[in-house]
Amino acid sequence: MDREGTVCLWSPQVQALLGYSADEVCGRSAADLLVGQEARKAVRAARERYWAGECWDGVLAMRHRDGHQVQIALRVRPLLGRQGPVGWSVAAADAQHVEQAHVDRAILQALFRQSPISITILDTDLRYWRVNAAVERDAAVPAERLIGRHIGDRAPGVDFQAIEKVLRQVRDTGKPVVGFQFRGRTPADPEHEHMWSGSSFRLTDPAGRVLGMCQTYIDITDGWRAQRRLTLLTEAGTRIGTSLDVVRTAQELADTAVPDFADVIAVDLLEATVHGDEPHPEPLGDQWRLRRAGIRSIQGGDPAAAHALGESVAVRPGTPQHRCLAGGNSLLLQTPDADEWATFDTRTAERIHTFEVHSLMEVPLRARGITLGVATFGRYRDPQPYDEVDLALAEDFCSRAAVSIDNARRYTREHNTAIALQRSLLPHHVPHYPAIESAHRYLPAAAHAGAGGDWFDVLPLSGARVALVIGDVCGHGLHAAAIMGRLRTAVHTLTDLDLDPDEVLTQLDDLVIRLTAEDAGCEGATCLYAVYDPISRLCTFARAGHPPPALVQPDGTVEFLNDIPPGPPLGVGGLPFETSQRHLAEGTVLVLYTNGLVQAPGQSIAAGLDRLAGSLAGPGRPLEQLCDRIATTLLPEHRPDDVALLLARTHTLADEQVACWELPVDPARVGHARALTMRQLDDWGLEPLTFTSELIISELVTNAIRYAHGPITLRLINADSLICEVSDGSLSAPHLRRARTNDEGGRGLFLVAQLASRWGTRYHRDGKTIWAEQTVCPQPRGCSAPP
Repeated sequence: MDREGTVCLWSPQVQALLGYSADEVCGRSAADLLVGQEARKAVRAARERYWAGECWDGVLAMRHRDGHQVQIALRVRPLLGRQGPVGWSVAAADAQHVEQAHVDRAILQALFRQSPISITILDTDLRYWRVNAAVERDAAVPAERLIGRHIGDRAPGVDFQAIEKVLRQVRDTGKPVVGFQFRGRTPADPEHEHMWSGSSFRLTDPAGRVLGMCQTYIDITDGWRAQRRLTLLTEAGTRIGTSLDVVRTAQELADTAVPDFADVIAVDLLEATVHGDEPHPEPLGDQWRLRRAGIRSIQGGDPAAAHALGESVAVRPGTPQHRCLAGGNSLLLQTPDADEWATFDTRTAERIHTFEVHSLMEVPLRARGITLGVATFGRYRDPQPYDEVDLALAEDFCSRAAVSIDNARRYTREHNTAIALQRSLLPHHVPHYPAIESAHRYLPAAAHAGAGGDWFDVLPLSGARVALVIGDVCGHGLHAAAIMGRLRTAVHTLTDLDLDPDEVLTQLDDLVIRLTAEDAGCEGATCLYAVYDPISRLCTFARAGHPPPALVQPDGTVEFLNDIPPGPPLGVGGLPFETSQRHLAEGTVLVLYTNGLVQAPGQSIAAGLDRLAGSLAGPGRPLEQLCDRIATTLLPEHRPDDVALLLARTHTLADEQVACWELPVDPARVGHARALTMRQLDDWGLEPLTFTSELIISELVTNAIRYAHGPITLRLINADSLICEVSDGSLSAPHLRRARTNDEGGRGLFLVAQLASRWGTRYHRDGKTIWAEQTVCPQPRGCSAPP
C-alpha cells in the first residue's frame, strides 16, 4: 500500500486467502476490505504508528469476495524511502493458522526448555542435531557440547548399541518404535543404574526427504525397580517352600536371590531349626551355633562363601550376624570402613577382601516370633550398593522364606515324632526262630508323615511254633498308628495265652468294637493271623476281612489261599471267624501283605494280585532280595496308602529233634521219666541241661499224675531252646503260688519258673500241655549244670 492506504501490489497468496484478484483490488483503498468499527479504529492506530515509524500487528475481520467474513492476522510494517515513509508492507494470514503456529511454537519451546522427558533430534548419521534441557541434565554438559556428536560419545555407561539398532531401523523403514527399554548409568548419576523407556520416529520435509529421527525417552527407574521387586517376590513365592525340607527351603531362598538381587548369599540356620526342634531364644554360651543351609553366588563353586554347605558356623559376639540374631533386626552395611569389616571372623573377612565385597545386608529369619537363622546378602560385581529399598525387599524375601522354613521345621518335628512313634509300635527286628526265616518292609503313605495303621508281627509260641500276624487299621497318620499300637499290644497278650487264630480274632473284634464306641475316629481294621508248627508242618489261618496270603512253593509257583474264609473286618461284630489249615512243604514262602501293596488308583485288585504273583514267581530267591523286588515293581514313589509286607520261609524240625513218650498214671514212673530225659539229652549233647531238666520233668510229671488224669505224654524238642512238654487229659489250670515255710508242697511250679527261661500252659481239645523252655548254650562256651 502507498502512504494513502491504496493497494499497490497484491500477491497470489492474498488472492487465495480473500478471493479477490489483483485487478479487483489494486488502486482501491485497503480499508474497503475491512469490516466493522473495530477495524476502522485499528486503521487509525496503524496510521499513527506509521508516522512514528512503528509496526502494528493484530487480527481484523475482512470481507471475502463471496461475502463472508474472515479473521485475518495482519502484520503491518512501514516502508521507508529516501524521503521517509513511502507506504506499508502488509503480511496477511488466516488467523486460525497463525494462532496454531503460535501454539506449536510455544509447545516446541516448552518441550525443549521445560519438559522433564528427554528429547533428542538426530540426523541421519545419528549425531545430535538438537536436545532439550532434560538431555543436558542427564549428560551433565550444555547442549552446544552435544550438538554434532554421536549419541554414544557422552554416556559410555549406556548400552547405545541397542539404541543405534532401533534408530537405524526407524530411519530405514519409517516405522516408529514405541516403548523400547534400555539401561545404564549417566554421567550425572554414575553410581546408580537407571532404566529408560524410549520411543523414536522419523522426520521428513514436505518433499519426503529424510531429515533425521526424533527420540524421546523417560526414566522409568522407580517403576522398573518396583516391577523388579514384584517379579522377584512373585518368583520367591513360587520357588521358596516347594518342599517340607528345612535345608532345601534355605537353598531355595539362596537360588532365588542370585543373581538378580545379590552376587552372593549365605543362609545360616540354628542347629535346632535344622533338626526340627524349637530354637532357644538365647545363644548357648557367648556365641550362636548355626549350620550353613543355603549358599549361592554368581560364580560356580561358591568361592565367595567362607563356609561350605552343611558346615557348622560359630557366630561370636560383635559380628553383624550376632547383632542381627540377638536383636532380631536387619543390618545394612553400605561400604563400611575397615574397622567394621574387621568384626567378621577371619575366614569371612578374607573372602570379603578377596572379592572386594562392598555392600552387605544381614537379615534375620523370623517366623511366629521365633528367630530361625540369618541370611547374608552381598554385592561385589554389581557396583550399586544396597539401599533401604533393597533392605525392605530382602526382608520380604526372608519373611516368606522364614514361614516356609518354620513350616518345614514343624513338619520335621512332627515327622520325627511320627517316625519315633511308628518305630516304637512296630518290631525293630524279627528274632531268629527255628520254624521260619523272615523278611519284612513297612512303607507308610507318602503324605502322612511316616505314620500309618499297618502292622505286622512274628511272635513265638510254645512247641517251637510261631504266629504270623499282619493287620491294617482304617485311616492314616498318627491316629491310625495309635489305634494300631493298641491292637498290636492286644495281639501280644492274646498270643501269650496261646489261643487259636479264630479265637484271637474274636477277642480283637470285641476290642475294636469298644474302641469304636470310645473313639469316633476308629473305623475298624482288618487282620490275618496264622500259626505255623515246624514239627507237623501244619499252618492254621484265620482272617478278618484281610487280603488272602500267597504261597510261593519250593519250585517257584505262586498260589493265593483264597479258600481261607474271609471273615468280617474287625469291629463289625456278630459274625464268627473260621480257621483253615494247610500243610506246607519245607522252603515254602508265606507272603502276608496289606491292601496298599495290590490296590492302586485306576487299577483293580485282581491286576494288583497278578503283578504281585509275577514279582514272587521263581524258586530260591533270598527273602530280602524278594522284598526289594516287590517294593520296586509294585509301589510308586508317592504311595496313596500304607504298605506292610511280611515274608516267611518255612523250616521243619527233623524227627531226631523231637522225642515223645506216653507215661502211665503211676507215681513210680516219675523216675523213669527222668531217666528217659537224661538219655535223650545225652544223645543230643545237652548234658549241661540234664540237672535242671530232670527237676523240671519231675515237677511237671508229678503234678500231672497227682492232679490230672491220663493219658500223660512227655515230649522233648531240641530247637534253639530245649522245650519240655507234659500233656494230660485235664483242663484244670496250674497256679504258681508261694508256699509257706511249714508247707510240705506247693513249690513245684515255682521251681519250674525259676529254672526255665519261659513256661506256660496251652489248652487243646483233649486236655492241656504245660511247657517249659531252657536256653541252649553252645558247649564250647562252658555252660554247666547249677550246683
